[in-house]
Amino acid sequence: MTKHRIYTTSVASVYPHYVTKAEKKGRTKTEVDEIICWLTGYSQEELEAQLEQKTDFETFFAEAPQLNPSRALIKGVVCGVRVEDIEEPLMQEIRYLDKLIDELAKGKAMEKILRK
Repeated sequence: MTKHRIYTTSVASVYPHYVTKAEKKGRTKTEVDEIICWLTGYSQEELEAQLEQKTDFETFFAEAPQLNPSRALIKGVVCGVRVEDIEEPLMQEIRYLDKLIDELAKGKAMEKILRK
């Protein structure tokens, strides 16, 4: 079975789209970074290093220092698919990130996005 194309796509190539989506709705790059760090356990410096190295999504999540256990609380639909029903673990992690960025762009409070 061939890997889904997103797995071999660099996070750095998608990251500007996350930031643009957030900024169009009055949110910030800092908030995008906070979400990514919350989800993966990367520090700001580690996140920046991953982006500079053009790490692909598969490696980015495989090397994540501490995937947040609260990510299981992320529910909802991304691209017509319920994130909680995605069976492929890596695709689910990627969709969790997409869902969090969507919530940010929709104006949800950071406390709710970060499931506090």
